[in-house]
Amino acid sequence: MSNCDAEGKHTGSQTAPGSISRREAFWFWFKLGFLSFGGPAGQIAMMHSELVDKRRWISDKRFLHALNFCMVLPGPEAQQLATYLGWLMHRTWGGIVAGILFIFPSLVLIVLLSWIYMAYGDTKIVSGLFYGIKPAVTILVIQASYRIGSRTLHNPWLWTIAVLSFLALFVFDLPFPLIIAIAALIGWLGGKRAPESFSIGHASTAHKQSSTTAIIDDDSPQPPHTLFSPRRLSLILGAAAVLWCLPMLVMMMFWGWHHTITQMAWFFTKAALLTFGGAYAVLPYVYQAAVETFAWLTPTQMIDGLALGETTPGPLIMIVAFVGFVGAFVQSALGPDQAVLSGIVAACVVTWFTFLPSFIFILAGGPFIESTHGKLAFTAALTGVTAAVVGVITNLALFFAMHVGWPNGWAGSLDLKVAAIAAVAAVAIFIYKRGTIETIIGAALLGYIVAI
Repeated sequence: MSNCDAEGKHTGSQTAPGSISRREAFWFWFKLGFLSFGGPAGQIAMMHSELVDKRRWISDKRFLHALNFCMVLPGPEAQQLATYLGWLMHRTWGGIVAGILFIFPSLVLIVLLSWIYMAYGDTKIVSGLFYGIKPAVTILVIQASYRIGSRTLHNPWLWTIAVLSFLALFVFDLPFPLIIAIAALIGWLGGKRAPESFSIGHASTAHKQSSTTAIIDDDSPQPPHTLFSPRRLSLILGAAAVLWCLPMLVMMMFWGWHHTITQMAWFFTKAALLTFGGAYAVLPYVYQAAVETFAWLTPTQMIDGLALGETTPGPLIMIVAFVGFVGAFVQSALGPDQAVLSGIVAACVVTWFTFLPSFIFILAGGPFIESTHGKLAFTAALTGVTAAVVGVITNLALFFAMHVGWPNGWAGSLDLKVAAIAAVAAVAIFIYKRGTIETIIGAALLGYIVAI
């Protein structure tokens, strides 16, 4: 690949342009941050369409190579993919800019919507809108389980992993990290003994490969900045240690270890290392801590937070910003008269500690992955994890259905209005194939109508 720092312009000719302009890349990532609705599948599909099919900045095989690496990592794969591609095109700062622009618009919107939720959530208009949104979100979680399951559960081995994962959470309440670790081990062992059952790839994410040449093509030589360097790795790991330790030490110095925001930073660091399979998979883990262990949120607020996450661009895991904002706001973590400031600071802190590992994984592991282009063998363990995720998400959908449809518990009666809105949302999604945003907007309007 030619020097990526040089200016170049995209043309419609059959030969790829010689370089990718920094300015053009910046504006692409900026636009993507505001338009990346539809969850990771939609976000990855959008990047593929723009970068592979339209702009021809990268070839289909190189795109999937990067995606496979991101799918193996804990964390939001779409944001990590943006970071990886930004790094591949424009070095370390290119990756940092791409990754930040992918999440920044979502953070701003989540903070704003969280404040509106806390300030006006009890008003008739807002409560009515959420009354309709929550059953629609429940259907969206069911759709996520169906979508991943239909793509993954192609044999009895994988069905067994999914069912056992569901039972492990729903019946035995086993820790989420343990379930993921066991599933990965089963996938790894299964890949050795029955590779045909554990060799599912991610071809469904891509479209038909382009016949034209890409700037970063299948046979493009490895750019110099992507070559492995012990010095570079040491610098990245050293910077990671400073970027994690410094804010943590400052918080401990001024607030103490048991302060709400300090505990949020520590918890979401752990959560960031366990988010295999996307946001839906880790939400039960976040729920256990935020609702049951620390009591930062109520179950209803957690569902409302997911509803906000579904309506904003960016990774769905940005729900952590809502958790941080609401938890710190309710407790006025920075003082009795500083509820809003507490929420803003907490939202920014949990976002920092949630996404920092993702940047480090990409910048530290990218050179290794580029040197093994075409040689990755991670798919067996990933397939086991993905099968387990189906069971985990199904458990999450059941949890939401219980709290939304039976707000007074199983002893109470089914809320028929909620059931009707859920049925309408299911028809819109599964039969008429409507998108996430229009389904949620329609459900919100229905909720307002039936609640007044």
